[in-house]
Amino acid sequence: MMGAPIDFYFDFSSPYAYLASRMIGPVAEKHGRDVNWHSFMLGAAFKGENTGPLTVYPRKGAYSVHDFYRTARKYDIPFQMPEDFPKITLGASRVFYWLSNENKELAHKFAVAVFEAYFVNGRDISERQVVLQIAEECGLFAKEIGDVMDDPEVKEAYKASVEEIVNTKDIFGAPFFIVDGEPFWGADRVVQVDEWLATGGW
Repeated sequence: MMGAPIDFYFDFSSPYAYLASRMIGPVAEKHGRDVNWHSFMLGAAFKGENTGPLTVYPRKGAYSVHDFYRTARKYDIPFQMPEDFPKITLGASRVFYWLSNENKELAHKFAVAVFEAYFVNGRDISERQVVLQIAEECGLFAKEIGDVMDDPEVKEAYKASVEEIVNTKDIFGAPFFIVDGEPFWGADRVVQVDEWLATGGW
């Protein structure tokens, strides 16, 4: 009997969320779990916590970039730190949110493509045209996706979703996982997620 899905919360501009997106799938599959992907905006969480991206802090930022590459090597994940970082990825996030309510398989394909575009190929995923190109590469129609990005109802629905994730579910960073009600924050915690599922928790 398959257990409840693992909830995975991410922001497309987060290097650790990208790395975790490549790590969580095999763990979930190993334990017969699905993964529900949820996009949100780290900026909203940072505002509530009065903090900012790791890279804005000189010592912490330098260490973090070193750790991004080290983690990528450890798990054999393609990675290239974008020259222009971070990015506001609201357009791509709205598209993913809409897709996740229409076709979860396509939403997952699009999310993987957006992450790869930014953290492997260095494409500017904050640019509308780039998001539309990625959508087309995933087999979607650029005009329809462009309409989605501009749709006031989608904008409001996604904004409400982010507020719920940050203010009601208390998701304050990315990646963030909820496993059978248990919260895990950080790409390094994917290892603990694996152990938690294997043992039933502690």
